[in-house]
Amino acid sequence: MQLSSDIYLAEVNLGRHARRLRLDTLVRLRWLGVAGQSVAVLITWFVLGFDLPIALCFLVIAASVALNVALRLKFPLNQRLSEPQAFALLAYDVLQLSGLLYFTGGLTNPFASLFLAPIMISAVSLAWQGTAWLVVLMVAAASFLAFQHFPLPWHQGEPLQLPFLYVTGIWMALVPGAGFIAFYASRVSQEARQLSDALTATELVLAREQHLTQLDGLAAAAAHELGTPLATITLVVKELGKIVKPSDALGEDIALLAQEVARCRTILSKIASLGNEGLGMLDELTILHLVEDVVGPQRDFGVALHLASDGNGPEPVCRRNPGMLYGLGNLVENAIDFAASEVRITMRWSEAVVTIGIADDGPGFSPDVLTRVGEPYITSRGSRRAKVDEGSGLGLGLFIAKTLLERSGASVTTGNAPAPEQGARIEVTWPRASFERKPRKVELV
Repeated sequence: MQLSSDIYLAEVNLGRHARRLRLDTLVRLRWLGVAGQSVAVLITWFVLGFDLPIALCFLVIAASVALNVALRLKFPLNQRLSEPQAFALLAYDVLQLSGLLYFTGGLTNPFASLFLAPIMISAVSLAWQGTAWLVVLMVAAASFLAFQHFPLPWHQGEPLQLPFLYVTGIWMALVPGAGFIAFYASRVSQEARQLSDALTATELVLAREQHLTQLDGLAAAAAHELGTPLATITLVVKELGKIVKPSDALGEDIALLAQEVARCRTILSKIASLGNEGLGMLDELTILHLVEDVVGPQRDFGVALHLASDGNGPEPVCRRNPGMLYGLGNLVENAIDFAASEVRITMRWSEAVVTIGIADDGPGFSPDVLTRVGEPYITSRGSRRAKVDEGSGLGLGLFIAKTLLERSGASVTTGNAPAPEQGARIEVTWPRASFERKPRKVELV
């Protein structure tokens, strides 16, 4: 059964709620900021003896205290913030710091570098649009403070007037710095989120594909547990059959009971075999039947599918593996998506290895993507034939396929056809022992 990985992506998105900023995180950081600002103002006033509007400074600091207290009272500590809520709180932090800098020298104050803190938090937790607007707000505030601010606290009678060129240099350092930090942190955070989403999507695909197999295992376990009481019942029925004569009134009932007990044992034996022998002969696939199962649903997209096989020794036989079927199916589906007219699937085997090659005659992988094929969220080619889902083509399919096939013991290699031919080439290779791995049999007691 072929399932689009993008279906699972919608479910993975539900888990992103847990990765939103916690209100408690911002509140704690703001308390740290309040403590640092208070200490800096007090040291400037009492230790250094510099003159500054201390009442106005503490009024600005008190605004943060009031906001923290209000947030603590109104919301639970584990409240997860939506993007607009988180942006509003970070924007407040930028404005609050701007107010404090306004009364303490503007950009000439060395603590102007703290403008970068909210930008960093936004870059690692919010979408790039929110971070971009926060950078715009910070640039506007820095530009205002470059021209309008109280004097920098200094010794009385010795006003400190820094050259405007120096102030311009500080502004020039802050603005590109904010942009670089926002871009760098956002990229690192985005890659981490994408990898987490891709791994979760892989687990969802594998769990769904193996659901029936797990049910078979549970049925076999139940059958195994029922075997012991059924053996006791069988023994009791045999003993009663020796005591009661067939001509007695209970004789026919005991004979019927013995017949039904035997029937129950037959049924339980079949159920017990589900977890170990699957569907018997139907659960074992030759490599040709495996490929036919994979390509069967893909024959109606106007692309010629050519199958070829060559090998030494008997044809390899594997057990039906949901992960293997999904992985190969996804690779074939991608080949059909981008093929110009045909897809060639070759099966080769020897005493040591089993290989399935998939080749199309499409544009192939672009050079900048070829070395990254199989990583999550890498998309190399445009129009798609077999996938018509909205939002498909996010690059998760190859990642999931490669992961599932490697779990089955295979190695996956990708490349392009040598010139003058064109098209993508993918080879999946198993050690023959891994491809033909048989499950351990469990006897019913």
